[in-house]
Amino acid sequence: MKILGISFGTQNGNNDAMCKEALMGAQEAGAEIEFINAFKLNIQPCTGCIACVKTLMSGRGNICVLKDDFGWLLDKMLDADGIVISDPIFEKGATGLFRTITDRFGPRMDRGNNVISGKIAQAAGGTAPDPRILKDKVISYMAVGGSDWATRVQCDHAMQALTPMWKVIDNDVFRWSKGIIMEDEKIARAHQIGYNLAEAAKDIKHAKYQGEDGVCPHCHSNNFFLDRNSTHAVCCLCGIEGDVVIRDGKVMFEFPEEQLAHAHDTLSGKFIHGDDIKENEGKLAQIQKTDEYKERVKKYRDFIVSSVPEK
Repeated sequence: MKILGISFGTQNGNNDAMCKEALMGAQEAGAEIEFINAFKLNIQPCTGCIACVKTLMSGRGNICVLKDDFGWLLDKMLDADGIVISDPIFEKGATGLFRTITDRFGPRMDRGNNVISGKIAQAAGGTAPDPRILKDKVISYMAVGGSDWATRVQCDHAMQALTPMWKVIDNDVFRWSKGIIMEDEKIARAHQIGYNLAEAAKDIKHAKYQGEDGVCPHCHSNNFFLDRNSTHAVCCLCGIEGDVVIRDGKVMFEFPEEQLAHAHDTLSGKFIHGDDIKENEGKLAQIQKTDEYKERVKKYRDFIVSSVPEK
């Protein structure tokens, strides 16, 4: 059993320390451990070229055109049974580098896309996706901030796990934590998060979320897109639609059971999304063949070019 720790903070700073404390807890539970500071890596932003989608949906494997350290990091993540991430809070949410890695997961790491790709490859005699992408995995997140501005970070973090359908065990926020390495209670919590993760990795099939319950009873998110004219709401993480209500003085999110089949972290929901993308990509392909489309592309291309710095 291997647990990988990834810190998105400065070298030897608070996030490195909290990540290593969690790894100590995982090691205590019997895990082999490894640590990575993400800022030592060269990770380029996703360009949205959709090369990964085209190769997946033509049964040619799983390809990214960018040549940087992401492939190395992804191999480390796929080889691990569990992952613990410590990330500073930026503008109430995750860091840009964490979001960049989430973007690089994108369609390429989506479990639904890879299941579909495997079937296409099998039928056409092509290249199947990496089987490790379909392997169940557990993951925990720790967000470390210097104030209480942290209302988006847990949703940002869990969004990464949603794509490959990894099981979130803990998703914690450490507010007012500039001097966290001197706060024994918070250090103990990080240790417990690592221990919980390693224990969950021993039996991933039966592993359960160990953190505080969120308003959404399905994914534990507290972030919702609200309809100002009704009680209707959409969970910002899992996409389930329902109603926000008050029961016994508490905010609750209620939804019809059939909505679970549409959730973004279920295979059924991913297949629905995949069908929608396929339909719209097909429509776009037809539009792109028209003269009117080509004329409009030319209009914007010729209007102005991007400024670049002088060298």
